[in-house]
Amino acid sequence: MDLRDATWTDVRDCETDLAVVPVGSTEQHGPHAPLGTDVIAAEAVADAGIARVDREVVRAPAIPVGVAEEHRQFPGTMWVSDETFRNYVREAVESLAHHGFDRVVIVNGHGGNVDALREVGGRLTRDGDAYAVPFTWFEAVGEHSAEMGHGGPLETALLRHCEPDLIREDRMDEAQAGRADGWGEWVSYTNLAYDSAEFSENGVVGDPAAGDERRGEELLELAGDALARLLEAVAERDVSRPERR
Repeated sequence: MDLRDATWTDVRDCETDLAVVPVGSTEQHGPHAPLGTDVIAAEAVADAGIARVDREVVRAPAIPVGVAEEHRQFPGTMWVSDETFRNYVREAVESLAHHGFDRVVIVNGHGGNVDALREVGGRLTRDGDAYAVPFTWFEAVGEHSAEMGHGGPLETALLRHCEPDLIREDRMDEAQAGRADGWGEWVSYTNLAYDSAEFSENGVVGDPAAGDERRGEELLELAGDALARLLEAVAERDVSRPERR
């Protein structure tokens, strides 16, 4: 059930405690991919995972702005502080739990959200408000995960499969020319850079040309399958907290 399309009486009559919350970001993804790439990816993977389970799942509207100040030099990028983001996601999940949807998978499409979402899930769970776990799609695509950059092969491939009209194919040469090969500037296992503009001329990390539509189809299948397995595990898990040892 998609809450955006449902009525309150539909929700009242829905017999499930399982919900999915897509979370992304509104930020630069190079000259060829839209600012909403992370939201589009999170929603696509959420829907693919839900379609693969034989049980009712409530799908909340996506949260479109996240922790993304590292892209602040690129116009159109939006961000909030870690604290604001954590509070917003936590309270959004609490509102779902208020209606009985207290087993929640947060489907994430943005690397900058990862640490904050893990903290949110832990706080909600330990406080007994809901059982919530984050799932980041590009960590669940097997060997492809090693090539995750920014506006690079994975994100470009997924968009070419899900929303091909949003990729500016005529800007692909420009995207490749200004890209960085890896994320950051590393010395002694330490990243010296805080903002993406320090190491990428146009915000791209990785080769977007290496992400074709067929690869995007495979990525969506892998991520959707992984999410489906997680949804089943969350639905069946004993979520009572361990007693003091």
